[in-house]
Amino acid sequence: MAVVLEGGCRVSTMHEGNPHVSGSLKIWNQIGKANGAEAISLRILEFGPGSSPELRNRECDEVLYLQEGACTIFIDGSAYEVGPQTGVYLRPGKTLTVENAGTDVVRFVSCQCPEEGFTTTPLLDQPVRSEVGPIVKLSDRRALPTADRWYRVLVDDEIGSEQVTQFVGSIPPGRAPDHFHEYEEVLFILRGEGRMWAGETNTPIAAGSCIYLPKRQLHCVENTGEGELRLLGVFYPAGSPAVRYES
Repeated sequence: MAVVLEGGCRVSTMHEGNPHVSGSLKIWNQIGKANGAEAISLRILEFGPGSSPELRNRECDEVLYLQEGACTIFIDGSAYEVGPQTGVYLRPGKTLTVENAGTDVVRFVSCQCPEEGFTTTPLLDQPVRSEVGPIVKLSDRRALPTADRWYRVLVDDEIGSEQVTQFVGSIPPGRAPDHFHEYEEVLFILRGEGRMWAGETNTPIAAGSCIYLPKRQLHCVENTGEGELRLLGVFYPAGSPAVRYES
């Protein structure tokens, strides 16, 4: 069951609630306007074997992160092979389909900024166009140090998005000072365990936790384990993960 902390910080698990099912695709809507966010969303998309329905992006920027599995994605009909730890930027007006040739589920973490409704249609043959959405491998991005941790930016204005920033960050054992940002933020815990702090309140987090942080919410991610805590972060409007304000 989702936990709501001080200031509206919300923590849930990735498979919480009933998914929307369309063919081989299951969608869990964990964060969005329906549960307190102003403009940002976080969805878990799981594609079973075979061809998926088509996802149509309308007027928002959408960033996806392939968390598990490998597949072929089609953006407006143009194909790209993608594997784990890969960011995908879906520009406004683009369509996305997924071909899962394996037997295991392929899982993406998706964020829309600003959030909008989505539609799915049966997979159709798409004309091949020269333009494709940027595909960014985590291993190709430079690690940027900040205090005792690092982050790698996947999608930002360098890739083409003026509205949203997607990054992966690493947190060592311990707790950093509480801080806040001037943007809405969502987090997805990729590995490790810890506690999410919002003001004086806190709750346990682990791999698969989905976290919403309102703008200017005082917070801290504490790593209570012995190894790395790694997270995926997306914030709106765009900016730098290194910019933070302490109380």
